[in-house]
Amino acid sequence: MDLYITAFLIVALFTILGSGVWIGLSLAGVAWIGMELFTTRPVGDSMVITIWGSASSWTLTALPLFIWMGEILFRTKLSEDMFKGLAPWLEKLPGRLLHTNIIGCTIFAAVSGSSAATCATIGKMTLPELKRRGYPDSISIGTLAGAGTLGLLIPPSIIMIVYGVTANVSIARLFIAGVFPGLILAGLFMGYTIIWALLHPDQIPPADQNLTFGQKLHESRHLIPVVSLIAAVLGSIYTGVATATEAAALGVVGSMLIAAMQGELSWKNFRDSLIGGTRLYCMIALILAGAAFLTLSMGYIGLPRHLAEWIIGLHLSPLALIAALMVFFIILGCFLDGISMVVLTMGVLLPTVEKAGIDLIWFGIFVVLVVEMAQITPPVGFNLFVLQGMTQRDITWLGRQAFPLFCLMVAMVLLMYFVPGIATWLPQQMTG
Repeated sequence: MDLYITAFLIVALFTILGSGVWIGLSLAGVAWIGMELFTTRPVGDSMVITIWGSASSWTLTALPLFIWMGEILFRTKLSEDMFKGLAPWLEKLPGRLLHTNIIGCTIFAAVSGSSAATCATIGKMTLPELKRRGYPDSISIGTLAGAGTLGLLIPPSIIMIVYGVTANVSIARLFIAGVFPGLILAGLFMGYTIIWALLHPDQIPPADQNLTFGQKLHESRHLIPVVSLIAAVLGSIYTGVATATEAAALGVVGSMLIAAMQGELSWKNFRDSLIGGTRLYCMIALILAGAAFLTLSMGYIGLPRHLAEWIIGLHLSPLALIAALMVFFIILGCFLDGISMVVLTMGVLLPTVEKAGIDLIWFGIFVVLVVEMAQITPPVGFNLFVLQGMTQRDITWLGRQAFPLFCLMVAMVLLMYFVPGIATWLPQQMTG
């Protein structure tokens, strides 16, 4: 019976989504259908209480603030300054300026929180410059597609806030847990770029400038604003001075100061950043509200409990469970965006994960990693959409260029499974 109910609700969800209805409303609609048909609970009261509760969460306040911070910085010269500060140090490294994609995304991810914003901001600056200097489009675009996903893993991260609210775990600890995995993944991307450059030396243009050490240090002054902002936001969380929400407010103030110092804090930019952040947050909030109601509905029907019992009955090892979930999320990522994936599945999966003895902080980083993979898998890979708009390339071609970096993310999941301290050690230090 549970199988028929599940199949019915899945078909109903994809039918409503396919008709063009917004994701948040689709989730709420399927929840209403499920409760109306398969439970005796009053639907109206449950819907109002659940949606109000999800929308009025104080923890969720960090989300619109981090989004607004990213929108403000998106309209400054921050990305251009990062290129100026990084480029002189990369001339001797195999692959040279290709690494500006990866390092630039790593740095910008620490002040953005959005994969698409990271990919778009860095791409607007690096792709024309790399093309002008003669670097191949395939590796330039491929490394940007992969590195852009670091916007989700390196804190502050929008998807971590969504997971933290959904799973009821500390967002500050999640942020800290993402630091080492994010840096290691960036290192893997750089390692791949170095190997590619060594195998294709004829496709890497020669160095066009030889600066002295003093000149390199002088150029590095352009990195001071962004490094200072990262230190203020993440440092305040790690030291316990501020909560994630307070650090987000600090980030907004810091981003406005940077914009003011660069002469970019005009009324138009302020208004556009506020409107852009509001639009994005309203979309996410509607999805979260619909998903909260769907989670409640499925709980009343009993599907999460029965699914957890079924999976436990399979007697899968933790590794087999993680492998199965990774495949599940990768397939789901072909059709849904990252936030929808998290809010749709956590209510069902978390009881199973907890019974398997998997740490929820570790699992949160795992979820972010597999959602990152979904950002570069056709047909609904958000980073691929961003790159398609910038390069006018076919999305399947973009997916092929990003595939090696997709494989590195799979390797990162396996590494994190066998060395869980990569994700859990730093949060444990934070909590004593």
